[in-house]
Amino acid sequence: MRILVLSVSAGAGHVRAAQSICAAGEEMPGLELSHLDVLDLVSDGFRKFYGSAYIKLVEKAPQLWAYLYERTDHPPSSSWLDSARRHVERLNTRRLDAEIARVAPDAIVCTHFLPAELLSRRIAAGLPTPPVWINVTDFDVHGLWLQPHIAGYCVATEEVAVRLAARGIPEQQIHVTGIAIMPQFATPPARATAAAELGLDPARPTLLMMSGGAGVGGIDRLAEQAALAFPAVQIVALAGRNEDLLQRLGAVAARHPGRVYPQGFTRTIERVMAAADLAITKPGGLTTSECLAMRLPMIVVSPIPGQEERNADTLLEAGCALKAVDTAALVYKIRRLLDDPARLARMRECQGQLARPQAARAILEIVRAGA
Repeated sequence: MRILVLSVSAGAGHVRAAQSICAAGEEMPGLELSHLDVLDLVSDGFRKFYGSAYIKLVEKAPQLWAYLYERTDHPPSSSWLDSARRHVERLNTRRLDAEIARVAPDAIVCTHFLPAELLSRRIAAGLPTPPVWINVTDFDVHGLWLQPHIAGYCVATEEVAVRLAARGIPEQQIHVTGIAIMPQFATPPARATAAAELGLDPARPTLLMMSGGAGVGGIDRLAEQAALAFPAVQIVALAGRNEDLLQRLGAVAARHPGRVYPQGFTRTIERVMAAADLAITKPGGLTTSECLAMRLPMIVVSPIPGQEERNADTLLEAGCALKAVDTAALVYKIRRLLDDPARLARMRECQGQLARPQAARAILEIVRAGA
């Protein structure tokens, strides 16, 4: 069975979810998966605009993004987002059609709403199209994910399923699978093994900082404050692909030798998480799903208005995380948790209620059964 997975590189999470589904498929006999970023089909200029406009907007004008998020939850046909999507369709439907013809999939899975809409319109136009499935990549559901002619929706929680049904999606088309993450999160290494790989002392408390360049005060300043406040703690700070941030973290590490460990982009984040006692992170859908699978308690910082705020609400309500609104609150809450191992243990127990480390495999089982 051939399955085509479509993503959009507007933020890393949608692509990571698609890659996770493909990785899970490699472990399932009888499946042949391929992944396509729909923005690879558009012009360089449009790809740069569509992929970077969202990041710039949430970093520079989060309140404007909050307004747009709410406004587009029930978008009028004349909205700018609708115009942008129609522009993509007009310029690139033929290229997407050609890819579908080349791959000849038996089913398609979308980890972003844009390809789901393009395929929905293709079906409405009467073009032969295999069943289309959606994995919603947040602990929320926004109106842009809702499309006619979709075979099924795979969502993070029962609450999201109920909200989808309330918006008119038939219950039999809704499946609570979790958000797709890499298969290795189901079999993490031992803490001591992971710590040794990173050059860490497994006997010392370890913080993992993943808030990114848009975190509270910047992740380099967070690492600096934590290093000053907690001299017995080791700090692993991830800069991703941000080379400037990595250099700034290197300067922090130089001021706190043997205590701050900067890292750039990694493909083995599960091994870094396995070495940590607590994560300080923005509450993106993929990152929080990975932390849940690893039973890694979180302090969430700087949630993007809209989907990340709702992700944070889910985590806080379930007892899986705390939230820090500024640097002082972050230091205070780190201290509270490090001084209360029993509370950390309770948070890990609560995470087990939301964790779905096999979500990608569950999605593929549903697609295979329904295609």
